[in-house]
Amino acid sequence: MNPNYLDFEQPIADLLSRIEGLKLVDPNLDNMNVASEIQGLEEELNFVTERLFSRLTSWQNAQLARHPLRPHTVDYIDMVCDEFQELHGDRLYGDDSAIIGGLARIGDHKVVLIGQEKGRDVKEKVARNFAMPRPEGYRKAARLMKMAERFKLPVITFIDTPGAYPGIDAEERGQSVAIAENLTLMSSLKTPIISAVIGEGGSGGALAIGLCDQLMMLQYSTYSVISPEGCASILWKSAEYAQDAAEAMGITAPRLLDLGLIDHMIIEPLGGAHRNAKEAGAMLKHAVTSQLDELLKLDIDELVEKRYQKFRAIGRF
Repeated sequence: MNPNYLDFEQPIADLLSRIEGLKLVDPNLDNMNVASEIQGLEEELNFVTERLFSRLTSWQNAQLARHPLRPHTVDYIDMVCDEFQELHGDRLYGDDSAIIGGLARIGDHKVVLIGQEKGRDVKEKVARNFAMPRPEGYRKAARLMKMAERFKLPVITFIDTPGAYPGIDAEERGQSVAIAENLTLMSSLKTPIISAVIGEGGSGGALAIGLCDQLMMLQYSTYSVISPEGCASILWKSAEYAQDAAEAMGITAPRLLDLGLIDHMIIEPLGGAHRNAKEAGAMLKHAVTSQLDELLKLDIDELVEKRYQKFRAIGRF
């Protein structure tokens, strides 16, 4: 089993392994046509990948959102931003590495960019607290949003968190208040806000930087009030029912788009963003710049009113 592939991706891993093996064979051997063999396997690989990804369950989608190779905020910053200058600290307690924020330039647009970062190896994951922000992370985000409003810069947020950190130290420093204050701030912030769910969008930890004018999701990301495991533990008293919970909750981008809870779904490359990060980054950049072009045409008071009405309408059937 290749650890860089999920269980349902193993047929893809096997075909790729065979292709890589053939590429090491001397192409001048008389007893086989290496190029023809590779071409045939690549065609089979495309067919198998398309078939697997056309039949994904909600639980498999949730696994893809957490894929170990899936691009993170730091990766998309490199691919989407032409310039980026990180800013630190909440000017109250300290800096939270679970949230990255700073000034950025995306094409012709100068923006403030804020995102949650999981980290890649064990050391970095611990330093980033697995993208579970503490109150100082959300207060840092709030400080940057207020700065964006002051200098008339749009706000872009990249959401990728299992949820806000539930530890005692976070609760002691006002975790719920920090999240609530961010929601209040974003509801009336006088500058365009675009949010993109790039991986997991978990609970209030995601919503704290996700109250926006345009909410986008990458095709295989998820957005939910609780993780499937958490939901299963509450409803069925066991995380073993996570697959059933994922199906019942409607956590996938197509489902949320149908419900009107998100505004746009960004199609990912075949096999997911982790199979072609460069293409995924280009698609995200195009989606962000296109929405910026539209939002910046609106009068700021009209923009804030539309944002208000957008969230007032959620849940209306």
